[in-house]
Amino acid sequence: MPRDLSHRNAALLLAFCALCWSIAGVFTRHLERADGFEITFWRSFFCAVAMLIILARQRRGNPLAPVIAMGWPGLFSGAMWSVMFTCFMLAITRTSVANTLLVLSVSPLLAALLGRAVLGTRISPMTWTAIALAGFGIWWMVHEGVSADGLSGMLIAAAVPVAAAINIVTLKKLQADVDLAPAVLIGALLSCLFTLPLAWPLDATGNDLAILALLGVVQLAIPCFLMIRATRSLAPHEVALIALLEVVFGPIWAWLGAGEAMPAATIQGGLVVLVALVGNALLARPSAPRVVAKAAA
Repeated sequence: MPRDLSHRNAALLLAFCALCWSIAGVFTRHLERADGFEITFWRSFFCAVAMLIILARQRRGNPLAPVIAMGWPGLFSGAMWSVMFTCFMLAITRTSVANTLLVLSVSPLLAALLGRAVLGTRISPMTWTAIALAGFGIWWMVHEGVSADGLSGMLIAAAVPVAAAINIVTLKKLQADVDLAPAVLIGALLSCLFTLPLAWPLDATGNDLAILALLGVVQLAIPCFLMIRATRSLAPHEVALIALLEVVFGPIWAWLGAGEAMPAATIQGGLVVLVALVGNALLARPSAPRVVAKAAA
């Protein structure tokens, strides 16, 4: 198992992961034919290929050994990754992006509550404030586009923060016993199996495949792999909070790379999220699980 990072370095590594996750929107705007489920299929496919290469490099040409070593916890974590990889795309085909992002903003709250219930993680008043501020900031970013339409899409989107919270807590709980990095591979393969029938017939051009390969490697495989290492040194709610930077960075990439205008509400809400994250990093003490004394045998 790799040595744990310091709390500060883990937070910076996760912020880098959020930066990688945030590039999806700007690159998909340059696709020629691929859309919907085909995007999800190819992105997951190239993520799986990248993870096989990473695991083979780590295990001297035997990428399946760590997959088998995970056992049922790895399959469970892989299922959660698969839900996250696929449900976002399912959601935005049934409701607006604004509605979807608003639902995703509850992820830190769910992670905090689940982490407290399962791990006994202590959460400071400053962190509760940061969670509330970040949620408000994302609501303000998207409030002009939120509507009551697309309830089914919002319900599907709710699976993403639920799966993320469960996965984060699972990673944290089992980190000392099982290396769950190969679960990203399982998640990508499950996502491929689920979306291929819905994506058929495949219609991506060569340019599309190049973009989707970039997304599969840089936007999924690498940051998800690195996130698992960062999770070892961060509380569940800290992971979910920092991951919200993806929502802040995304519109900036779209502005720089696709010429999309950023409404004032997007800038204002993004600043609120940044203030919440920076304030929590500076003022809140690193969280730790309760120590429960074991009875003597």
